[in-house]
Order: sequence, then C-alpha cells, then structure tokens
Amino acid sequence: MFDPAKLAALAAVHRRGSFDLAAAELHATPSTISQRLKALEETARTLLIRH
Repeated sequence: MFDPAKLAALAAVHRRGSFDLAAAELHATPSTISQRLKALEETARTLLIRH
C-alpha cells in the first residue's frame, strides 16, 4: 500500500507544477517533498516525476 503523505506530495507537485509550490501547499520543505517522491518511486519501481 502507498503512503498517503507520499501520494499527497505527488498530487501537490502535479497540481502546482513545482517542488517549492508543493512544499508550501503541504507545509513542508522542498527537500521533504523530494524525499517523499523518491521513496514513492522506489516503491512503485518507476519514474513518476522528473526531478
């Protein structure tokens, strides 16, 4: 099962178009967003967003 926080990060990047804006929306740092997406990609075994 996928972690809801990681899925929220993916959705926010998709909606906002950047890690910085996604981080602001989720009250996190861009680094946190990046780490969540990397972990999600490792779980899914596929590239989800070009970093």
